[in-house]
Amino acid sequence: MASSRESDPGSHGSSLGSPLLVPSKEPGLGSEPKKVCIDDMLQTYCGEFGHWQLKHFVLTSLAWALEAFHTMVMIFADREPGWRCVGGSESGCNESRGSVCGLEPGSWEWEGGPGSSTVAQWGLVCGEKYKVGLVQALFFGGCMIGAGVFGHLSDSKLGRKGSLTAVCILNAIFGCLTSLAPDYITYLMLRFVTGFSTGGVGLCSFVLATEPVGPTKRGVAGMSTFYFFSGGIALLSGIAYIFPTWRALYVASSVPSILFLVLVIPFISESPRWYLVRGKPIEAMKIMRTIAKSNGHHLPDGVTLALDDEANDGSNGNQSWKSATVEKEAISGSIIDVIRTPITRIRLFLAVGINFTCSVVYYGLSLNVVNLETNLYLTVLVNAVAEMPAFAITAILLDRFGRKPLAIGTQWFSAIFCFMGSMMGTIGIWKVTRVCCGILGIFGMAGTYNLLFIYTAELFPTVVRNAALGCATQAAQMGAILAPFVVVLGGGLPFMVFGVCGLIGGMLAYYLPETLNKPLYDTMTGLEEGEIA
Repeated sequence: MASSRESDPGSHGSSLGSPLLVPSKEPGLGSEPKKVCIDDMLQTYCGEFGHWQLKHFVLTSLAWALEAFHTMVMIFADREPGWRCVGGSESGCNESRGSVCGLEPGSWEWEGGPGSSTVAQWGLVCGEKYKVGLVQALFFGGCMIGAGVFGHLSDSKLGRKGSLTAVCILNAIFGCLTSLAPDYITYLMLRFVTGFSTGGVGLCSFVLATEPVGPTKRGVAGMSTFYFFSGGIALLSGIAYIFPTWRALYVASSVPSILFLVLVIPFISESPRWYLVRGKPIEAMKIMRTIAKSNGHHLPDGVTLALDDEANDGSNGNQSWKSATVEKEAISGSIIDVIRTPITRIRLFLAVGINFTCSVVYYGLSLNVVNLETNLYLTVLVNAVAEMPAFAITAILLDRFGRKPLAIGTQWFSAIFCFMGSMMGTIGIWKVTRVCCGILGIFGMAGTYNLLFIYTAELFPTVVRNAALGCATQAAQMGAILAPFVVVLGGGLPFMVFGVCGLIGGMLAYYLPETLNKPLYDTMTGLEEGEIA
């Protein structure tokens, strides 16, 4: 195919122009159009990451901040606030005991009042403390279900943009309703359905942002999406500081979803890859021409899009022309197709295992750091900012060393410091050392978490990409559900568990193929033919 791209697109209009540049106006009366896949068209004619892709990438990736808002709001809304004694010494209250358990009602009060958090609102302490963890577990359970549902919908009927619009609408509604929850059970159910919609936000945003990017730029672009997630966490800490009551905080963290729907969604385009696999080549070509024009390039009239298996089969004739001018039968796929095909089945099982272990470590270490007796708002802000260097380093090394070595290296880096943390004491310098081990552990795993989205997306063709990403995301949510239960083990045992998970994750990544500079396949047939070749 490389030899077929030697014609200079800039020579369009020459009287001696090639058939690629001066196509026949009617099929059958002249030379046939040139069929290329999307990656080739981006590299040769449209530009891999120009002005159009930059604008589209930034606007779409803003949705990651929304996911951060709806996920991490529980840190502030479900926190256990401080308390103080009232009524003097005769009340029998003693603040030095460090717990309100066993104190007489009325002898103490919550700092900030009962509306400061859900814990203070419904007394989720002592024997009721497990209910806080239950809310968190159900939220991630909803995320797990939602990732699968919206992963399938974005590959099929709704598309990437339609699914992103749907989850943002649901998040805005459920988030505002949560602020009105009259009791714990209602609050629990609303957090579950919020998790259901939140599970599809990052998934749809990531695929929509990276699919129009060329193959050599896709890695760095994909890893840059997580800056928006960490930035969202950092911004949330400021929002929580301004709105100290949990009901006001839920409203404040849901309003950005409404703003996104009104101010951003109208300026986002659907993925041309989705149009192509759904049998809508005309719509796909319109977007590709817009990309080329915005990037200052020229897309000749005689070049048309085709799925990778069609672009590679070398077929000619009138059917080639018709394929770009009429609606074609949509090509769809599901997770059943992924499991049925040996190549994708192995990749899916490995990706699921890696996402699960990575999530246990990432969320577990995050919760361990939050348990430090420091200012909550400042701690969350520092943790979010500390993840960003990991994103930058992995993005720089991504195209130099490839996906696979980084996936192994970052997980084992995290595992080493987790094992070291499990051997440290809790007194004096050893306590400080354990904290540093935890920070370095989450630093390494943040790099892995960032890498996994782009790596997993490149392992599967367009027709099943979001379905596969949905499964991987579901596995990550299962890890997130398990993480709090590991943390409550206390002592050095959580670090040991996190170290084992990091070690296993790196071993699983060893069996994945390298995807650096490989084409982003559209169909299962294209993937199989490309991998065999």
